[in-house]
Parts: sequence; C-alpha cells; structure tokens
Amino acid sequence: MSEHRMRVALVTGAASGIGAAICRTLAGPDMAILVHTRANHAGAQATADAVRAAGGQAETALGDLATPDTAASVVDHAVQRFGGLDILVSNAGFADRTALADLTDAAMTRSMEAIHGAFFRLARAAIPLLIAGRDPRIVAVSSFVAHAFRTDMSVFPASAAAKAATEALVRALAIELAPSGVTVNAVVPGFIRKDTGAHAAFTPAQAAAQTARIPLGRLGLPDDVAAAVAFLASPGATYITGQALHVDGGLVIRA
Repeated sequence: MSEHRMRVALVTGAASGIGAAICRTLAGPDMAILVHTRANHAGAQATADAVRAAGGQAETALGDLATPDTAASVVDHAVQRFGGLDILVSNAGFADRTALADLTDAAMTRSMEAIHGAFFRLARAAIPLLIAGRDPRIVAVSSFVAHAFRTDMSVFPASAAAKAATEALVRALAIELAPSGVTVNAVVPGFIRKDTGAHAAFTPAQAAAQTARIPLGRLGLPDDVAAAVAFLASPGATYITGQALHVDGGLVIRA
C-alpha cells in the first residue's frame, strides 16, 4: 500500500440523515468515500457532491444490504474505484416499532438481515482490506433502542434485537482484529432529528414527549453522531476498540 494513497471510507445508508452527515464530516482532501444507499440515488449523489465540494473524492453505490451478495459487491466497488479500504461505517438500517406479538417471521428476519446481517457481511468482506489499510477502522451505528427498555418510552423489539446483536459482534471483532491493528467500535445514537421531509417514527407530539426525557433537553442532530464516528475513525482513536459510544444527550446513563 502506498503511503500517499488517500484514506478510503465506505459509508452505508449515506443518502440522508446520519449517513450523509458522516460523509460530510469525514470529507476532505485526504479522503475518498464510497457513498452507499439502498435506492435513494439522488440523495447519494447529493452526498457525494458535498464530499467533492470539501476536496475529497466520492462515488456512489446502490444495493439492498439485506440481500446476501450485496455487501461483498459494495466493498469490491470501493476497492475497484479507490484502490483499497481503510474505514468501514455500517450505518444502513431502519426502525421497526411493531410490537413483538404482531411481528411476522418475515419482518423480524428483515430487521436482522438489514442491520446485523449487513454488518456481518460487510465486515467479513472488508477484513482483508482493512488489515492492509491505513489507520484501519470499523464503526457500526447502533441505537438507543438496544439499551433503553422503560415503560415511559417506545420499545422497538426487532430493531433492538438487531442492534444488540450488532454491538455483540463489534466486541467479538474487536478481540479478533486487535492483533492486526484494526479497531472496531460502535456509536449509539439517541433520538436524532430527521431530515426535513424524511419518514419519522414519531409524530411531533410524540417527539416532544421523548425530548422531555433527554437530560440535555434537545433532540440530537445527525452532525452530533457524525462527529463521534469521525473521531472513532481518526488516527487519534488508535487505542480505542470494542467500545459503544453513546451519543444521546444522557438518555442512557451507563455505569
């Protein structure tokens, strides 16, 4: 690997929201980013344009990560276009608030495949490349729903199971990849403000009620989460691995 090659990042679910913010925050003259989305081509192009405007290189890739072959294809796309891979950010996913008694087998499988299965397959495909990479990092985007189980808050059974499984895999991979210098961490967003016009899991009244439960008194912003991801992906985070960094305004306080 050339020491002069730009760092290469793959960010999934990056057409809007947290994923797009991560790309914008990582962007710079020393960064090339593959912007992935399942189907929002226009959003991915807008994100890629923002990366280029900040001096970086960017390409887009489409594909449903719940489909088994997509992860390896997207990783290969990054390598073919940019010559390697140094940062994997597994962000793609969705929230499902369906009560457990009403969940079908298909709906549960969809959540697990789109979140946990996608992370598993992305990491497996990326590992050989990251081992040869520059300041190699894996960052998974989890969620407070895997940690906050209270009667005064909504519960997301399928999403919680998928995100908790993802965090467990983060810890296992951190041990497995430590000898090679690849760090593996998760960020755990709390309630994050949606992009204008984007689908929201809560009505405005429900969002206001949830905000009242956040110690810092406001919804998080995609940029708040992106800053945490960018730190964990940076050379400065070389001695941090196997951790879950909560970005939630104090919603979940852990001992």
